[in-house]
Order: sequence, then structure tokens, then C-alpha cells
Amino acid sequence: MENSKPITKRYYHIIALVMLVFFVISFITNILNSIIVDVKDSFELSLTSTGFLPFTFFIAYGIMSIPAGFLSEKYSEKSLLTISFLVMGLASLGFALFPSYGVFSVTLFTLGCCMAVLQVIINPMLRIAGGEEHFAFNSVLAQLVFGAASFLSPYLYKYLVNTESTGNDKIANVLRGMVPDNLPWASLYIVFAIIAFILVVYVFMNKYPKFTKNEDEKAGDTSSYFDLLKNKWTILYFLGIFCYVGAEQGVGNWISQFLNQYHGLDPQTTGADTVSYFWAMLTVGCLLGLLLLKFFDSRKILIAATAITIIALIFSLTGSKEIALVGFPMIGFFISVMYSVIFSLALNSVKEHHGSLSGILCTGIAGGAVIPFIVGGLGELMTLKMGMFFLIIPLGFILSIGFWAKPLVNNKTISLKKDK
Repeated sequence: MENSKPITKRYYHIIALVMLVFFVISFITNILNSIIVDVKDSFELSLTSTGFLPFTFFIAYGIMSIPAGFLSEKYSEKSLLTISFLVMGLASLGFALFPSYGVFSVTLFTLGCCMAVLQVIINPMLRIAGGEEHFAFNSVLAQLVFGAASFLSPYLYKYLVNTESTGNDKIANVLRGMVPDNLPWASLYIVFAIIAFILVVYVFMNKYPKFTKNEDEKAGDTSSYFDLLKNKWTILYFLGIFCYVGAEQGVGNWISQFLNQYHGLDPQTTGADTVSYFWAMLTVGCLLGLLLLKFFDSRKILIAATAITIIALIFSLTGSKEIALVGFPMIGFFISVMYSVIFSLALNSVKEHHGSLSGILCTGIAGGAVIPFIVGGLGELMTLKMGMFFLIIPLGFILSIGFWAKPLVNNKTISLKKDK
């Protein structure tokens, strides 16, 4: 009888937990795209002050990503998960009970810090719990769950704020009754608090296997970060991630406000739907991107996707209402492949310290704080349309990556030509 490779034990309850964490991260993170107009109107904010809200959330990623790596080396996954969800629940509940612009800003920053910790923990957990041989499949599944949550969260928002369709719904009425009448969207954070507290119990009750990190998953020591920061490729790819997340959130955060301001569309219905379609198309685009990477060089895909994204953005900002309603979701479709391509090019361009490099690249998620804030500021000084045209600059930098990237290892492709 032939010897076969031993089958790795799979921990399905941990896989389910990781998928839940991905869902919650996406659900809470991207709800801000849908509620941004209501927040602006509720607190009577300027475009600059409105842009400061995603800034407070995403800057937390920039601050916490590297410290989260060190925390994950010192404390168990169970402890960090429990504390993160507990803090998320308390922060969400705190805003729902004491809703104000200042409290909301602190709440978003706190949630962002917790998300950064969760992001560091869950990928090694998924690799061990699902088995290394299934990691690629499970990672794609996790991205689908992430995208599904982004697609669904606007519908929860519509359910809670649209009194015409849910006026007799007991659950919606109870949740709305827990927040001021003029802030029905704040009831979302009651839901987030409930979800977080349920996950605290679920995390605490579970048993966990021993999670041994691969070299590319370890945080690394301080010297490894300094070595990497001396490498120009580290800085360039950090800027790539910074520009991608900034452009993604710069579009997502301002879709609803743009449609309301320039086309008179209701942010609680059409605006929320368009945001939902943006994230749905981003998810579909990820799947197509995975297929294309099997046949084409990742740099060529990045160039094509970015060029089309820039064209779609220009048409969305200058075209009719009908063009905007199609154009913004299409931006999500074409922008979808950028993050994974930039990240993989970065890892394939540096010989060592991949764990530390990942931490530096994840710090680039702070682009989701800075660039939407710039868009809001420019919108205040000029117009929101002109502010959104600023997004062409980070997209232009991403386009340039496809030309100057020189990875040590290229992505493996399948040739369509038959060997003679």
C-alpha cells in the first residue's frame, strides 16, 4: 500500500469563527459609506468635518497594524479576539446611548483599532484551522464573505431608517426607539453592539488549536522594520496600498453624497443601493481577477484595470444620472484586483522579512483615512465633483506600478498556446 500524505485535521468551528470575523469587519467598516449623508445632515457637518469621520476610522489601522502584530506574538488569539469584540461592543453601545459627533469620532477610532487587531489574527487562524492545503480556497471564500457583508450592510441601514416600509415592524421600532428620533441610523450601532457581545460569548466558549505562525506571518523584531524602510521598494509599495485603499474609500464614502448633491437621489434608497452594488461588483471583480491572474502577468492586469477605472470615474463624475448609477458600481468591479496584485508584487519584490513587510503594507490602509478627507476638504473649497477628481492622482500612481514593478518572482500563468 502506497504511503499517502497525512491529512491535516480541520477545525470547522474555527473556520466558521474566522468567516464570522471577516463578515463583521466588512459589515461595520463599510456601513459608513451608506450612512455618511445622514451623519452629515444629523450633525450639520461641513464636507471637511464629514471627511474626518472615515479619517478617524482608517487612521486607527495605520496606528495599530504594527503594534497588533507585536500583541499577537505575546497574547493568545482567544484573549485578543475576546478583548477586541468586547471593546467593539462597548464602543458601539456608548455611541448609541450618547450620540454626538465627538463620541462618534471616538467610536470610529476605537472600532478601527479593534479591526486592525482582528485583521492580524484571523489569517494565521484560517491557515491552521482549515489546513495549509486548503488555505487558498478558504482565503477566496473569506473574501466572498467579506464582499457579501459589504453588499448586505446598506440593506440593514435601509431597514432601520425607512419608516415607510418598516413602520409596523416591531424589531425595527424597538431599535429605533433606543436612539433619538432624529438619528434612526444610530440604531445600527445597537445592532453592532449586540453582534459584538454575542461573539464575545462565542469566542470565549470555543476551544482553539495551537496556532504556529509561518515566517511570513510573524511580526518580526524592530530591526527588520528599519531594514525594510531603507528599501525603496518597501516605500513604493506602501504608497501603492495607501493609494488603493484611499481611492476605494474615496469613491465608496462619497457615492451617496454625490448622487444626492448632483442628481437629487435619495441617500436612504438609491444612494444606499448604489453603494451596495459598488461592493457587490468589487466582490465579483475579485473572482474574475483570480481567473485572469492564471493567464496574464499581474502587472498587465493592474495597468488595464487602473486605466479602465480612471475612465469609469471620469464618466461617473461628468455623465448623466443613468451613467453615474452604472459607472460607480463598475469602478468597484475594476478596482477589485488592485489590492491583491499590489500586495503580491510587494512580497515578491523583497527577499526577506515578509512578516514585517506585511505589517508595513497594512499600515498603508491609513490611506482610507487621508484621501477621503482630502476629497472632503477639496469639496469644501471648490465642489465635491472637483474633490472626487482628485482620486485620479492616487489611481495614477497605482497605474505607474504596472510599469516600474520588477518582482523577483512573477505570478505563474497558464499558456493558451499549444506546444508544438
